[in-house]
This record gives sequence, structure tokens and C-alpha cells, in this order.
Amino acid sequence: MKKLLFGLFFVSFLALGACSGGGDEEGAGDQSDPSTEENADQGSSEQANSDVDAKEAKQAFEENNCISCHGGDLSGGYGPSLQKVGKKYSEDDIKEIISKGKGSMPPQSVSDEDKNLIASWLAAKK
Repeated sequence: MKKLLFGLFFVSFLALGACSGGGDEEGAGDQSDPSTEENADQGSSEQANSDVDAKEAKQAFEENNCISCHGGDLSGGYGPSLQKVGKKYSEDDIKEIISKGKGSMPPQSVSDEDKNLIASWLAAKK
């Protein structure tokens, strides 16, 4: 019985530890109101980078399951907020993070086209 309880505790600890957004990840620590920033960011950021089709980028973001950790509104959850990730990371930095992972985020298998689209879109989020 003690082994079972210890095992459950250990698995829970690992799961929560793997999902915590460490302080060195993109946008970690952003504790702002996502509902107001999302609307403000979408207008200015997407217009600032007119080469990026925001709808296609968001679709690629969803199809590659990025929303499962970063949220549909980029406010975070298991992963850090990406609402202002472009302030901290360049497009090339974001591509590298997608490819190689960072902190508790594992490397992602994303097509080059989707990676470029997502990175351009996120880099415009300032």
C-alpha cells in the first residue's frame, strides 16, 4: 500500500514538474490579463508583419498541438504565455526553440513551412 501511494505521489510530482513553466522559458512570468492583450496584440502585431498570414499561422499553431500547452489565446497554461514572445525572442530564436525545445518543452516535429509560419507570427507578438 505504501509503495502504491509513493508511486502515485512520484508520478504526480513528475507530471506537475514537467508542466511547470520554468523562469527561463519564453514569456515565463507574464501574469497579465490575456483578454485585453490578445485584442491589442492581434491588431498591431499582425499588421506589423504583413508577410505572415495570421489565420494560416494560427491554424498551424493549432494543428501542431501548440495550444495544448500555450493556450488558444497564447496566454499559457502548462507552457508559458506567448502573447509578447516577440519582445524576448527573434524569429530565428523561436524557430530554434520549436526545433530543439527549451526548458520543459521537448523538441517538436513540425514541417519547415509550419515552423516558419508560426515563428514569423509569434515574433510579431510584442
